Amino acid sequence: MNFKDLMPTYKEKTPLLFKYRFTVFTPVFNCEKSIKKVHDSLLNQTYKDFEWLIINDASTDKSHDVITQIIETSPLNIHYVNNKENKHKMSCFIQSIALAQGEFLLPFDGDDECYPNTLEVFNNEYKEIPNELKPKVAAITVNCEDQYGNPIGNLFPEDPFYCNTFEAAITNKISGEKWGFTKTEVLRNINIHPYMLTFGFIPESIIWNTVARMGFLTKCVNKTLRIYHVGVEDSIMNTPMTSKSAFGIVFNGLAINNWFLGKYFYKAPIYFLKTAYITLRSSKYLDYPLKAYIKSIDSFLIKILFIIIWPFRKFMR
Repeated sequence: MNFKDLMPTYKEKTPLLFKYRFTVFTPVFNCEKSIKKVHDSLLNQTYKDFEWLIINDASTDKSHDVITQIIETSPLNIHYVNNKENKHKMSCFIQSIALAQGEFLLPFDGDDECYPNTLEVFNNEYKEIPNELKPKVAAITVNCEDQYGNPIGNLFPEDPFYCNTFEAAITNKISGEKWGFTKTEVLRNINIHPYMLTFGFIPESIIWNTVARMGFLTKCVNKTLRIYHVGVEDSIMNTPMTSKSAFGIVFNGLAINNWFLGKYFYKAPIYFLKTAYITLRSSKYLDYPLKAYIKSIDSFLIKILFIIIWPFRKFMR
């Protein structure tokens, strides 16, 4: 096993013509009680140039029946995919990239809500980006609040704040739930190894870090547009964490250190050492030998760290 062989790469493809401005993508798993709220949020949008892409990830409740009923009467442009086998959220996201007919892809979970002017604000914020900067900007991100009106996370240091999201996360200490769209064309240029998703749960941050790695900027705006429901049972976001998630944690940790350590280590050494620690701790749930990690790691420092700590992994918490 060489983890590097499975890591995403980036190569520009022939540009496509898009049918809509936005694709609003909703991954669904057991959302029979909440999916109507998502529909109502989209139905009330002041900006109408969008499609709603729903991927039902083999729900075990009545989500399919509820979605079918919505489609029968809704005036929205709805593209519905009903997966017969559970693929998990990351796989559904990759699936949505190939299916999206909108210029901008906006993930919107099956248990959340947004304000009626959300798409209008997103569209206006993009139009206000200086023309010379637009090719470099891949995404726009805003803030969220919970269903009780409480902010989730801190504000961006400037408004607007143009940044490399990885660098901003480790140097500006931006935390909390954020939300936004990414250019579909940029996402389609990311090459995903077909076997990457077969080894366990993979965090979506592997995609956002690929975008940041390629030098794209994100326009961050201190506006709150999404209502993120916390404490919701059976949502696709609340899949129980098990040892099956270990591969994704290890894979993501190796990618972070390979891609960013050389450039950012002196800005945030504790962050990279902590990432290596978490990677080592999670590796005890996998059956790969030490040599598989050593040949997958670029940094000599991290290789030495793995060799020293490897015999003590089972004691790490």
